[in-house]
Amino acid sequence: MSAELGTANYEYVTARVRSRRASLFDEDDYRKLVRMGPGEIARFMEETEYEMEMNALGARFSGVDLIEYALNRNLAKHFDDLLGWADGPLYDYVARYLRKFDAWNVKTVLRGIYSDAAPAEIEDDLITAGELSESLLDRLVEATSIEDVVELLGGTLFADGLAEAYEVYEQEAVLVPLENAIDRAYYADLIANLPSEPNRAEELYIQFLRAEIDFRNLRNALRISRSGADIDPAEFYIEGGRLFDAGTLRQLAANPDELVARVRDSVYGDELDAALDELADAENLIGFEHALDAALLEYSDTLSNRYPLSVCPVLAYVLAKEREVDNIRAIARGREAGLDAEEIEAELIIA
Repeated sequence: MSAELGTANYEYVTARVRSRRASLFDEDDYRKLVRMGPGEIARFMEETEYEMEMNALGARFSGVDLIEYALNRNLAKHFDDLLGWADGPLYDYVARYLRKFDAWNVKTVLRGIYSDAAPAEIEDDLITAGELSESLLDRLVEATSIEDVVELLGGTLFADGLAEAYEVYEQEAVLVPLENAIDRAYYADLIANLPSEPNRAEELYIQFLRAEIDFRNLRNALRISRSGADIDPAEFYIEGGRLFDAGTLRQLAANPDELVARVRDSVYGDELDAALDELADAENLIGFEHALDAALLEYSDTLSNRYPLSVCPVLAYVLAKEREVDNIRAIARGREAGLDAEEIEAELIIA
């Protein structure tokens, strides 16, 4: 399959995606898992669609390590399958969206080097579901400085933003400018060259991308507002959404109540109603951010139902699969750390 000009095979891919999504863990599965130890979780996974990965890795790893490696390998397999199924414009849409894992991997490497983590520790957290080659990822993991990483990423979509942000990093010695440059580069690539006169399927795809950017800007604005730090929210503004511009975001971040009211009255009001209630009651942003993730998944499902033969069901599946992996990882780590079931359940994202 390829991104060459041709017809997007929405019907075939969405049918395959519906089948895959039906096998995702549900709330009953999570209720069982939160009461198991890591060994029991591993045995449970061997009886699910993670069986192949668990068996392949079981001789080398055990416990939480086995679960982590199996989750990452399974995630990459499923998303590779998506690219293998897709033709024409659909391939391009999916490939561009999956570059979020390239962004994740680059940030993981930068954080690892910044904190003096060993290469093996950095490699453990990589998710090979994007487009960066294994050989480049290997070189990034073995890099010994932030500057080396920036140089290795020359020629990628992150190159220009990282080169500019590195100058700020040299002055301030914090990763925030570099991480922000990565996010901006990813989203700029995601919305580049979208059709000027979209058909219905393309229109919903654009709505989904704009919603994700709006949610990201909302998250960043509230983080800055709650932190009390003297940071201009416009520095973290990502273009492409429809709810904020840079100036509006700067103004609203200084007044969280007004920001929340603006979101309640927006096109996302219904999807974000529960998240905003969570925010009003929360002492920190963790519960709100979990609710925000659940709301984005719910919004993607809403768009999918409006036009099933579009890229929206595919992207909704990507989000749902990510949530499953994140939830299983949180349960395994929580049980290893001795957390009780209620504490772990508070960390789960279930839409």
